[in-house]
Amino acid sequence: MSRIGKMPVIVPKGVKVALDGSALKVEGPLGKLEQQCHSEVTVTLDKTSGDIVVSRSSDSRSARALHGLTRALVANMVEGVSKGFEKKLEIVGVGYIAAVLKDILQLRVGFANELQVPIPKGLAVTCPDQTHVVIKGIDKQLVGQFAAEVRARRKPEPYKGKGIRYENEQVRRKAGKAVTK
Repeated sequence: MSRIGKMPVIVPKGVKVALDGSALKVEGPLGKLEQQCHSEVTVTLDKTSGDIVVSRSSDSRSARALHGLTRALVANMVEGVSKGFEKKLEIVGVGYIAAVLKDILQLRVGFANELQVPIPKGLAVTCPDQTHVVIKGIDKQLVGQFAAEVRARRKPEPYKGKGIRYENEQVRRKAGKAVTK
């Protein structure tokens, strides 16, 4: 039995859950999310406690894998509509800056041209200062994917550490050229 999959998802106050066949809809104070569940996994709403219970139809390898995955996705949906998710990025380098203009994230990170990254719908991107970017949203997958795409525009390099990194990310540094005598 999946240790993650067998735990029920506790639904906090203010969050509404609706099951329509294999479609799960979660609505909370921050917004709405919808997820289609796989046919090998059944999602039920416990009437007494109001929790969401995920169970699998068989003991096949794919059903066991989908059991834990589905439970984690449902838990992320519930947490997203109640609290939301956030990723913070740091920009390190002389002259490296970021700014938000309407629905475009503008990055100056050492290239000849400024990078224009369109912000997807459902995300709120802010720049508290020129060297920090905060990405907020209710969909954990969307927040993480956009943060990874922005970071991939200029990954931190190992010699000086310049580039875009997650907040508190440790960059492995290499020694430069050694002067020989």
